[in-house]
Amino acid sequence: MPSNDGYRVGVVGATGAVGSTILEVLEERRFPASEVIPLASARSAGTKVPFRRSELEVRELTEDSIQGLDIALCSAGGAVSAEWAPKLVEAGAVVVDNTSYWRMHDDVPLVVVDVNDDAVASHSGIVANPNCTTMQLMVAIKPILDAAGIE
Repeated sequence: MPSNDGYRVGVVGATGAVGSTILEVLEERRFPASEVIPLASARSAGTKVPFRRSELEVRELTEDSIQGLDIALCSAGGAVSAEWAPKLVEAGAVVVDNTSYWRMHDDVPLVVVDVNDDAVASHSGIVANPNCTTMQLMVAIKPILDAAGIE
């Protein structure tokens, strides 16, 4: 549950290319975050990442650093996601995973915004998305599905 000020959002893999893009999109879309916490490996801990005309200090991904998150946006690779997504859920976060690890798990909904939004309702703490090319293709194909039906 978000506080009255918004969600506490963790960005796992914040120093990578996808993580930095996630931070840009959160800022650009004015996502209702009360706090954004960039998380990465011990090697990246202490570095700064730009966010909302300021800089955020990257924290090491640890059991302590994930406590109290409402949402975790994960893009640090499949091995990291396999290990940390269940820990994030156990700590109370809903995980949106951008890696390949959770995509084909039967108990994890694979969601494409504006295509199958209702699938998110069946999550048990982890939501996956397909790779970037598939997501773009699905958005283009959805109107054809609606108009003519396809399999």
